[in-house]
Amino acid sequence: METRELRYFVAVAEELHFGRAAQRLGIAQPPLSRAIHRLERRLDAVLLERTSRAVTLTEAGSVLLREARAALDAVEAAERRTRRAALAATGRPAVVLATKAGASSELLAKLLDAYAAEPDAVAVDLLLCGIGEQEPMLRDGRADVALLHQPFDDTAGFDVEELHTEGQIVVLPAGHPLAAREQVRAAEVAGLPDLPLPRWPGRDGTYPDGPGPRARDHAQLFQLIALGRACWIAPQSCRAQLGDDLAGVPVVDAPQVTTVIAWPPHSRSRAVAGLVRTATRL
Repeated sequence: METRELRYFVAVAEELHFGRAAQRLGIAQPPLSRAIHRLERRLDAVLLERTSRAVTLTEAGSVLLREARAALDAVEAAERRTRRAALAATGRPAVVLATKAGASSELLAKLLDAYAAEPDAVAVDLLLCGIGEQEPMLRDGRADVALLHQPFDDTAGFDVEELHTEGQIVVLPAGHPLAAREQVRAAEVAGLPDLPLPRWPGRDGTYPDGPGPRARDHAQLFQLIALGRACWIAPQSCRAQLGDDLAGVPVVDAPQVTTVIAWPPHSRSRAVAGLVRTATRL
């Protein structure tokens, strides 16, 4: 299969409409339809059920969609990493580090300072991401290495080193009755009718159903909490970002959060190896 065919199929499978998929791809609909027919003949499988009213994925189509996305991500990652390797060969080496904005700030600052002091250090391009964005950036080659947070981020398929483990707190308006407590339990937080937990977007950009407000980033969420519209269970290190209008109370039964440094197992980058080595010595 060619990458062009996979891109065509992914567009149709995601749009479930040949016209919209053709518009997204910037081609006419007839050649797109012919390309999908050729792909089905080559695979000897029906990938899409077509009626006059709808297009739906078959079981085989669902499998190919999952595999095609992974294959296209791998191709894009190879292109990006090859370009960076070419730049390194011309004397302009750099390593791209992805991390969640506002998370592990103290650890990140220590890592960057310690690595900059290494004799073989190269420039570090920092990608500050939204919630859950650093893992797909590492998978698709936009980043060479990332700081991820277990159990929230998926580390399957990466090499990882654990750097730091911490408890979690609930972030509340400073005047809330629970803010005066020394500790709380997760059930107490979940039972706050006036302060629902926020909803974060998934990888496809959609929000799950629920009563909590839609959250995009920490700054927006902290303002919502200060206004009495939400609360949030977060790693203890986020205390450093809390203003006087917010309070953080330990949640004794919340799962521990472990920050790891992660990189692709096939990486042969000396810069990545050096950054990982520095991180494990902190």
